[in-house]
Formats: sequence, structure tokens, C-alpha cells
Amino acid sequence: MALAKLSNVLISDSLDPCCREILQAGGLQVLEKPNLSKEELLTQVKDCDVLIVRSATKVTTDIIHAAERLQVIGRAGTGVDNVDVEAATRKGILVMNTPAGNSLSAAELTCGMIMSLARQIPQAAASMKGGKWDRKKFMGMELQGKILGILGLGRIGREVATRMQSFGMKTIGYDPIILPEESATFGVQQLPLEQIWPLCDFITVHTPLLPSTTGLLNDSTFAKCRRGVQVVNCARGGIVDEGALLRALQSGQCAGAALDVFTQEPPRDRDLVNHPNVICCPHLGASTREAQRRCGKEIALQIVDLSKGKALAGTVNGQALSSAFAPQTKPWITLAKALGLLLHTMVKQVNGSIQVSTLGEPLQNAGNYLTPAVVTGLLAGAEQKDVNLVNGLLLAQEAGLKVALLGSPCRAVGSVQGSTPVLQELNGATFKQLVPLAGTLLIYRAKASNPSTLSAVIELLGKAGVQLQSYQSSSAMGGEEWSIVGLSSALQNLSELKQHVTEAFQLTV
Repeated sequence: MALAKLSNVLISDSLDPCCREILQAGGLQVLEKPNLSKEELLTQVKDCDVLIVRSATKVTTDIIHAAERLQVIGRAGTGVDNVDVEAATRKGILVMNTPAGNSLSAAELTCGMIMSLARQIPQAAASMKGGKWDRKKFMGMELQGKILGILGLGRIGREVATRMQSFGMKTIGYDPIILPEESATFGVQQLPLEQIWPLCDFITVHTPLLPSTTGLLNDSTFAKCRRGVQVVNCARGGIVDEGALLRALQSGQCAGAALDVFTQEPPRDRDLVNHPNVICCPHLGASTREAQRRCGKEIALQIVDLSKGKALAGTVNGQALSSAFAPQTKPWITLAKALGLLLHTMVKQVNGSIQVSTLGEPLQNAGNYLTPAVVTGLLAGAEQKDVNLVNGLLLAQEAGLKVALLGSPCRAVGSVQGSTPVLQELNGATFKQLVPLAGTLLIYRAKASNPSTLSAVIELLGKAGVQLQSYQSSSAMGGEEWSIVGLSSALQNLSELKQHVTEAFQLTV
């Protein structure tokens, strides 16, 4: 496996007790330390294999660099905005979340916000508590027949859609990933953003905070909206430009807004919070007992399964690693790593380019995990520290290796026999019998059908006290053949053999 044994878990935010109980039942040692200062977290994180957070803990680059043993960061929730995923990936640390854990709670809060905007429920309640009885001031609107624009049609967006359709709302939306045919199955007509702005009575956002979604609603887009549009953001602070929203509210272009999230939390600038047409909550999207228990349970089960090598779910940056847990793909990943190691041992460098090809329908879509596995083997052969399926492609790119459909001076072809990775061909020479890629192997190229070469190898092994465990040779190519010898241990020196062969090297798989 790409990950070492997991044993110590640090929980640095308040989570449902079931999280700790499941982890401990799975054989993991758990330390709960919520509300740590950054300095305290820097100290505590040094000794943990797994760090579990909710929203309060900010897993920054310096936290990740201080975590000497850290292998997994688990986020008990949907987004990972509080985790520096790039820094974690570079270090080979797996980042996981629970994408479905709080979907229902966030969707229900969004629906509550839409209804509160339509009927001004919070304002009317505050008025009553102030001793007033002002029925005329709080004239609302029905939701029946109104158009709701949903930006982001993932789990939460579609839950909002189906619930608000029951109020008779027409739901339109936009998502660059979800196909229009798929969104049509849950009643959302997809349109380009430019067509959405002028149609909507209400707009709700359900996207991650990315460079492409930051300020999605801004001065320009508000100007294109129907006058009196109402906006809901229960996703991430920053998707709605807060300055632009305040200006739209002041001008009447936006009639009301409901915000559960802010660019800065808690918000220091109170102008938006204090606006009479704004409903605010202190980031309560996942704050239900059910969501907290679900998120705590899901992240704990994911980590226990990972520690036992059973499965990997909720991965943010380790899609290739996910495939390493499937019984049918494990041997192929082992093969790909071994071939990568073999190629590096032959060419002694990692810059240049490499072509990864597959043959056969079962491997038609296997490039997403076989390519990182080959690269991992290449970099491991170069003694690259902490290389695994999480960071292999990133480190290869930084090392100057281009993974593309280009020719290469070396070629290795392998397969899987049963569950054993085997070598079939090396630089065009086919082996007469499949060569198991396991253990310590001595590989050399020499003149074909020359028995003195094998005699020299056996003599060298005898002097070194190393046992010959297997021997395979290839077909002849240009008057030479490859031989692969399985050894009980690696030879300390190949200089005596070099005079008998064209090239020779060892590798341990």
C-alpha cells in the first residue's frame, strides 16, 4: 500500500462522540483536543498519523510541514476550504471528506432561508419581540410560480430543487459538470448563466469556492438580474461579492439576501449583517444533530476502512489511491509500479517523457491509476522521498518528467497472472516464460546463446553467498538477449560481471 500503518488519530474540532467510538473500536488510538491554538496544534500534530477536523481548524501549509507522521487529513463535512490541499498533496498526504454527510441539513436550511425571505419571518418575529404588531410592514410573496435559479447542481443543489418544486417553484440552474440530461431528471432546466440572471426571482448558490466561482454574483451580474431579485448563500463565503451585494441592496436591485456564510467569519464589517433586508446565520448549514452524527460517523468509518485496507471513500486528492483498494486493480497497480522502477533502473533518470499504454477492454479506462503508479515507481527508483499515488504525478512534473503519448528509448511490457505482476517484454525482446516481478532481480543483457555468461553469474553468486532462485531469458534481438535472475539478496558489486555483459543492473520489487 502507498500508506503506512495508521495508529494515532488527533481530533482537533468538536465532533459527535460516535466518531471517537468507531475509531477506537477499529483499533485506532484517539486523542480529542478541540479548540487548540495554532501553536498547540503545531505541537500535537507531530505525533499523529490522522488528523480529523470540522471547520474551526485551519490546516495550513505550516501545520502540514510540522506533521512529520501525518498520512491522512479527514474533514468531517463537505468542503475542504480550511485544508491546504495542494500542500498536503505535495507531501503525499491523503485528504478525505464526507461529501454527503451534511447535504440534507444544508439543503433544508437553504429552503428555510428562501421561505424566510419570501415572508420576512425573522423580521416579523423580531418586531413582535419588540412589542409591535405591524401586519402591513411585512407584506410577503407566494413561492408558487416563482423562478428559482440554482447555481451548482450537486448533492445539495438537487435536494433544494426537489424540495422547492413542491412549493410550485420553477427551477432552472447551471453546473459546468452535471449534464443537462441528468439535471432534467430532478426537474432543473439548465441554461447559460447569461440567460439565468434576468429570469430569476430567487438565486441560491451551491458551488465550492474556487477562483472561477469567487465573486460569481458581483456588480456586473447583479445589474443583469431582475430588479428585486433575492439571493441565498449557504455554501461558501466569497461566492457572492459582499460589497456588490450591499450596493445592490441599497439600490433596490436586490430586495433581500439570506446569508449563512461570509468571506470573514465572524464578519467584522457589520453593514451587510445589519441591513434590514438581510437574514443572517452564524454558519449553521451543518449544525444539526443528524448532520453532525452522520459526518462524524462517515469520516470515522472511512478512516477505519482505510486503516484495514478495505476501501477508500471520500478522497479529495487520491483518486489513484482509491483504485489500489479494489481487488481487481491491486495487481495492476503493483505491476505498474514495478515497471516504473524497472525503467528507472535502466535509464537512470526521471526527466524526459514516458508513454503509458494499455491493451484490452478491462484496462480501457485504467490510465487514471496506472499512470500515477508507473510514475511512482520511477520516482521511487530515483530515491524520491515520500512518493506515493497521491503525489506521484505532481512530483514527476516538478522533476521534469512529461507523461504523454511520446516515444521512449526504453520499453517494458507487463501483465498480471492470477494476482502476480509479470514481465512479458523488455525493449522488444519477449521472454520465453513470464517473469514474476517480485523480490530481488538481477537483469542483464549479453550475447545470445553464450553459456559462459550464465557460468560467470553463478560463480559471482557463489562468491557472494547469494542463492539463485529463478532464471528466465528472452528471445534474441540484434544477437543479444535479456536474462533475469531471481536472487535471495542483492549483490554488493556488479563490477566482475560487467566484463561478460553489455549492461547489468539490480532492482528489488
